[in-house]
Amino acid sequence: MPDELLPSREYIEDFRRAGHATVDWIAEYLANIREYPVLPRVSPGDLMDALPASAPDSGEAYDAILRDFEAVVLPAVTHWNHPGFLAYFGCTGSTPAVLGEMLSAALNTNGLHWKTSPAIAELERVTLDWFRQWMGLPDDYFGIIYDTASVSSMHAVAAAREMADPEARTNGCLPNLVLYTSEQSHSSIEKAAITLGIGQRNVRKISVDDQFRMRPELLRQAIIQDISSGRKPFCVVATVGTTSTTSIDPVSEIADIANAYNMWLHIDAAYAGSAAVCPEYQWILKGAERAHSIVVNPHKWLFTPVDLSAFYTRYPDILRRAFSLVPEYLRPQEDPRAINYMDYGVPLGRRFRSLKFWFVLRYFGRTGMQKLLRSHIELAKEFAGWVDEHPDFERVAPVPFSVVCFRYKGSDEDNRAIIERVNESGRVFLSHTALNGQFVLRIAIGNLGTTAKDVREAWALIQQAAADRVQVSERS
Repeated sequence: MPDELLPSREYIEDFRRAGHATVDWIAEYLANIREYPVLPRVSPGDLMDALPASAPDSGEAYDAILRDFEAVVLPAVTHWNHPGFLAYFGCTGSTPAVLGEMLSAALNTNGLHWKTSPAIAELERVTLDWFRQWMGLPDDYFGIIYDTASVSSMHAVAAAREMADPEARTNGCLPNLVLYTSEQSHSSIEKAAITLGIGQRNVRKISVDDQFRMRPELLRQAIIQDISSGRKPFCVVATVGTTSTTSIDPVSEIADIANAYNMWLHIDAAYAGSAAVCPEYQWILKGAERAHSIVVNPHKWLFTPVDLSAFYTRYPDILRRAFSLVPEYLRPQEDPRAINYMDYGVPLGRRFRSLKFWFVLRYFGRTGMQKLLRSHIELAKEFAGWVDEHPDFERVAPVPFSVVCFRYKGSDEDNRAIIERVNESGRVFLSHTALNGQFVLRIAIGNLGTTAKDVREAWALIQQAAADRVQVSERS
């Protein structure tokens, strides 16, 4: 580090040299990412043990820092950008988004309210409106970016609480509020109830049908029973693309029930909502025009690095009423075109997240996005066909998008052994779930670089692991 006071000319030139070297490294990394094992071959504590216990007293050169990054940090990285990353949901940091993130970091602007960074406030409105149009959502949806779907859904539940109990922000919420969701919904819904004082005991997990979709008739029964017991149903969360199986709750039927009982309807479409960019998949959001809010995560399937969660609501006034609390030193100049996003959630400081998304939307364009999403869905259907045709494997859930849930026709221990063997190869990474009391393998295709060759390799590794498991069983 230069000894002169910063920022000096030497400081800037030092950055220029290191910046070029870093971009070159990133380009080589992305070009040769298949050379890395998807999962790191490390044990807990290895990275901590390899680093000094204390930070340096004197500044160090970029070259030394980058060398240690490559030698010490990189070996402990799970490569979510790897085409063989087939676990959880796809999450690719595309090159336009990387450049947008770099510019955002360089600007280091903070969107407390409109005046603190007009670019953050207005570009966020534009990009989310573009995205809303691509998905076919109504014009009356107001968009805001949070970090994750967990936080987005928490804000939805908070708005629902505000609608049902306007005194909650002052007095604490009523003890009899009840929230409803599917037993297949994401754990963040229950966490939102914990965080907001609703309580786990007041979360009703509605049973699902044989395709893992919420059963509306059981939802209605639960609501009626709670009302008869003196409780107040206030919110229902429908899921479009559940975490385990990507099942699609019947949103229109659930909307009928929510409206009948004056409940806030939130749609968790964090993963699958992106598919609505393709017109033939916009049916998945049928009923969203009657919902109060919806969340979709571009950082899951739209090649935007974490974190970026797009939250939309048709009732921004209620969301604002739930959270607006402005001290005098932050009181902005009032203007009808100035959106002050600090009023619409817990965070005060806000990063320039929309910049990377703006880069992504412009770089790929709508037709480019559609082509990529369709290719992932086709690869998943092809994989599902291989499973269906194999006598030793079975598919255990429908495949509406790009995730396939399947299992080897053996014990849970067999399936655990298979996934461990596959993941140890370093060539692909699969995750699992539990369905109907069984251990289930799960492959999620959504990476920007994943090709048919990668999917075929994954299937070959799975079959080989199953054959090896049979041999071990026979010997024992």
